[in-house]
Amino acid sequence: MKSTVDKMLVKHDKLVHSEGVKVCSHTQRVKDDWVQHTVMIDDCDTPFTFRRTKKYKSLNGARVNVTYYPDTQGVAGFEMDIFKVVRIKRS
Repeated sequence: MKSTVDKMLVKHDKLVHSEGVKVCSHTQRVKDDWVQHTVMIDDCDTPFTFRRTKKYKSLNGARVNVTYYPDTQGVAGFEMDIFKVVRIKRS
């Protein structure tokens, strides 16, 4: 029986999944009607971003499983690499 993540990875070839990574920073800020979350992972310089309708309990120091797409975002007139999170779960 395939897990949900395995099914997603087969269906979407640009999707990436990492397990048991440690969160070193987690910020949450209100943007319009959403809460914008930005997560930094140990040994990775690119931020992981996602939006939810509510705030989460802080993920600082937690180990998580994260499924994401590589993407770019325009910030202050230049392009910045980001990872758009599809699924994040404490491991």
